[in-house]
Amino acid sequence: MWAGPMAKQLPTSRPVIGTPAPQSHGFVRVVALVASAAAIVSLAGSWIPSLWGDEAASVMSATRSLPSLIAMLGTVDAVHGTYYVGLHFWLGLFGASPFSVRLPSALAVGATVAAVMLIARRLASTRIAIAAGIICAVVPRVTYMGAEARSSAFAAAVVAWLTALLLDLVHRHNPGRRWWIAYAALLAVGIYLFLYVALIVVAHAVILLTVRTDKAFLTRWVGSVAAALIAATPVFIWALLERKQIAFLGHRDEITFPKLAVSLWFGQPLFATAAWALIGCALAAAVVVWRSNTLAGLKGQFRKPRLDVVAASWLIVPAVILIGSNPVVPVYAARYLSCSAPAAAILMAIGLDRAVRGRTRPLAALLLAVVLCAAPVWISQRGSNAKNNSDFADIGATIAAHASPGDAIAFDESVRPSRRPRLAMHLYPADFAGLRDVTLDFAYDAGTSWYDTAYDVHDAAAHGRLDGVERVWLVEYAGPAGAHDADALALETLGYMAVAEYGTHRSEIQEYVLPGTVG
Repeated sequence: MWAGPMAKQLPTSRPVIGTPAPQSHGFVRVVALVASAAAIVSLAGSWIPSLWGDEAASVMSATRSLPSLIAMLGTVDAVHGTYYVGLHFWLGLFGASPFSVRLPSALAVGATVAAVMLIARRLASTRIAIAAGIICAVVPRVTYMGAEARSSAFAAAVVAWLTALLLDLVHRHNPGRRWWIAYAALLAVGIYLFLYVALIVVAHAVILLTVRTDKAFLTRWVGSVAAALIAATPVFIWALLERKQIAFLGHRDEITFPKLAVSLWFGQPLFATAAWALIGCALAAAVVVWRSNTLAGLKGQFRKPRLDVVAASWLIVPAVILIGSNPVVPVYAARYLSCSAPAAAILMAIGLDRAVRGRTRPLAALLLAVVLCAAPVWISQRGSNAKNNSDFADIGATIAAHASPGDAIAFDESVRPSRRPRLAMHLYPADFAGLRDVTLDFAYDAGTSWYDTAYDVHDAAAHGRLDGVERVWLVEYAGPAGAHDADALALETLGYMAVAEYGTHRSEIQEYVLPGTVG
């Protein structure tokens, strides 16, 4: 796929960003090594952070029976259905431990890094390709999605390989029909995995505007895109019907300078400062080259695929569309632009190469500095409560350490579904073995929602759920005083007395017993 003659080089000591470099078996081995290392970086420590609300939706959906899952997708989360189905079969083979459910995402990061390196080698040099691969492996948004049981890492892999395929199509000039079918199929699969993969089409259009192609090529590209979008029509319809699921985004203040400049892709200010400095260097160099070529009349040279143009389009275009649309329709969250993080790595690699003027040793030194800047972010991502401050694992560990078989357990149901402490019981079921769920009304896998419906303590008692119960464990979300306080009051009204309390990161666990029973 990557074989082909070298384009004529300009007389310069460094590779032109946009001149194809030949592939070799040695480079393929380097790609395999760096991609494998990237997967390991994402996977390492991935089992430490507690699973969080969105991952609960993934795991609980994927552990349903297929008929139950399909029924659920008819009412909620249809846009994630392809990922859930794939995860269903994965968990059937490897179980639902935090390590297992996050492993596929780490593997997807490895695939993403491989595509990034092939793109950079094709359009620039081995040196830039290796730097881009290493940087991509440690970009905070990449290491975050590589340790999360969601579809973001897979979407990023699809976008990266789709971009690699586009460049191959351009290089072939007159590719056969099978290559166009492959492009359309990969785009459609990507949209089914994650709806916003469709945004890369606009970025690809921008790339093609800078490339000397004939009308027949553009017609085939438009036809392939149209075929993919038609094939993905069901997911667009589902997204429209279920749009209320993300209506809450309209109430969040996500579009601020610190969040866009730091949190979006780079995690912490130190890494963000280094990243934007290198990206700025790459873009500034691109402008200089463009102006120089224009003044020299070398229009044919800068109209070939250029790595800086490809990466800038990939990084900027989806972001502009989502962020620009958000004031009208709430469609933006930082994680929705995870697909663009690999493009940032490519631009950073170009910036590094430009900064050191292609010298290998200074490049290696600066590359090491970038990796060291990323290390604190990676460490923070591996904390026990790193995922959205979730403490479901802590809840499970506390219950396992103190509760006894036959005890009853009740959960705070007053907070939004993704934060309900009840999720801990489904994510870490071994910790709750032998306990009586006295507030459950309707189990999630018996209906079409991804979460249980449950009574509060007062209603559970009215239904006789607490009859004969001597000890109750109450797990509450530790927020401002509010509706969940009613559960503690209800237990006290029923004659229970609090005898112990345990605090986790954002939850409170209280042990209630009837007077006269064994403590």
